[in-house]
Amino acid sequence: MPDDLEFMMGNYAARIPGDRLYSENHLWFQPAGQAAENLYRVGFSAYSVRLLQDVYFLSWNIDPDTRVRHKQEIGEIESSKAVSSLYAPRDGHLVRFNEALLADPTPINTDSYEAGWLFEFRTAAELLTPAQYVAVLEAGWEKTQSVIKGQMNE
Repeated sequence: MPDDLEFMMGNYAARIPGDRLYSENHLWFQPAGQAAENLYRVGFSAYSVRLLQDVYFLSWNIDPDTRVRHKQEIGEIESSKAVSSLYAPRDGHLVRFNEALLADPTPINTDSYEAGWLFEFRTAAELLTPAQYVAVLEAGWEKTQSVIKGQMNE
């Protein structure tokens, strides 16, 4: 199993597990079936959970067992920071949702890499390795810090 990586968000270390793939919109993809099935369990990376802070509401705009297009709106999440739309990370098939999160989204905050998974997704699209994902985080960190500081000054 590949080693986990870390991305430093100021004083906070965001863990990037080495046994998953990633997308630019800060979701992880863990194989959930045979490799030939292209089926993944998907959830928020530690980076995104840290930026969202406390998630307290989650809803879906589509039904399970639905084909989706990359960047198609699929749901909404509400946290202590904002209400945000959720978008399909790639073209694919949204197989099923983690229904337990609809009643209580707390695992997104406390166990995002296990019990806090969002949905199962089938895609043949190319995804990022952990090292590629960390490179995306590094490239955007300065801009992210500016946005965070702007929100704190509002």
